[in-house]
Amino acid sequence: MGIYLGIDTSNYTTSAALYDSGTGNVRMEKKLLPVPKGKIGLKQSDAVFHHVRQLPEVLEQLYGGKKPVLDGIGVSAMPRRQSGSYMPCFLTGKLAAKSAAFAAGVPLYEFSHQEGHIMAALFSAGKMDFLDEEFYAFHISGGTTECLLVRYEDKQFQIQLLSRSLDLKAGQAVDRVGAMLGLPFPAGPELDTLSRKSGDIVEKVRPCLKGLDCSLSGLENQCKALLGNGVSREYIAKYCIMFILETVSAMTQAVFQKYGEKHVLYAGGVMSNSMIRQELAARFGGFFAEPAYSSDNGAGAAILAAKASA
Repeated sequence: MGIYLGIDTSNYTTSAALYDSGTGNVRMEKKLLPVPKGKIGLKQSDAVFHHVRQLPEVLEQLYGGKKPVLDGIGVSAMPRRQSGSYMPCFLTGKLAAKSAAFAAGVPLYEFSHQEGHIMAALFSAGKMDFLDEEFYAFHISGGTTECLLVRYEDKQFQIQLLSRSLDLKAGQAVDRVGAMLGLPFPAGPELDTLSRKSGDIVEKVRPCLKGLDCSLSGLENQCKALLGNGVSREYIAKYCIMFILETVSAMTQAVFQKYGEKHVLYAGGVMSNSMIRQELAARFGGFFAEPAYSSDNGAGAAILAAKASA
C-alpha cells in the first residue's frame, strides 16, 4: 500500500499521475506540447525544451499545493522495451523522476511508453485481471500501429510483436488528413467530431494487408484525391476513420486466425475515436480505456511502479 508517482514525457504530451495502491484511485494531470499552427509535430529538440518548461507546472497542478509522501516513482524511459529504442524527449521525464526518487529516498522504476499505455488501458477498462492471462494488445498512436501478444510475468510485461504498419502509422494518418482539412494538431478529437456530421455512407474501403502487417500509406493520397474532387470535409474525415477502423479490424481477424482468439485490448490515442471503439467492441468484444487513459498519460507508469514494488 502506498502512493506512486508516474511521469511520461512523450512527443505529444507532458503528463504525470499519482496512484494510491490502497484505494486504487488515480489523480492525473497532462498538458499538450505547443505545436505551431499548420505543423503536424515537433522536432525532438523542441519537444525536450517544452517538457522542461511544462513538467514543473504539471507536477505543481498534480500535487495541488500538498507534498505527497511517495513510496516509489515510475517513468517512461523509452518508447519500447527493446534494444535501440530511444527518443530524447523521454530523457526529460527520466531526469526528473531520477532526481525526485533520489531526493525522496524511494525506488525508481523505468518502463517503456508502450508498457504504460497497456497498463493504463487495463486499469481504465477495469480489466486488471488480464494480468493473470495472455492477451492481445493493439497500440495505435502517432508513433505506433502494432498488435502485441502480452503477458505479465516477473513484475513486468513480456511483449511479442505480432503485426504492425509497414509505413505510415495510424496517428500520423489522422494528423496529416486533419491538417489537410484545416484542423488543429493533434487532429484526432476534431476529426472525430467532424466525421459525425457526415450523414453519407462511406463506400466500401479495402484495407491493405501484407500477411498480418498493414500499409496505411495510401490513405493520405486517397483523402487528397477526395478533397481535390470537391468531396465534403465531413465525408473525408469519416472516410479516414473508416479506413483505419477496417485496417485494425482486418489485423485483428488475421491475428485471430493465425494465433487463436484471446481477449483483445485496444490502447493508444487513436483508439479514443468513438466510431472505432463502438465497432471493434461489437466485432471482437474488444476492451478500451477511457479517452484520458487512451491518450498519452502518466497513470500507467505509476500503476506499473506500484505493481513492481509489491
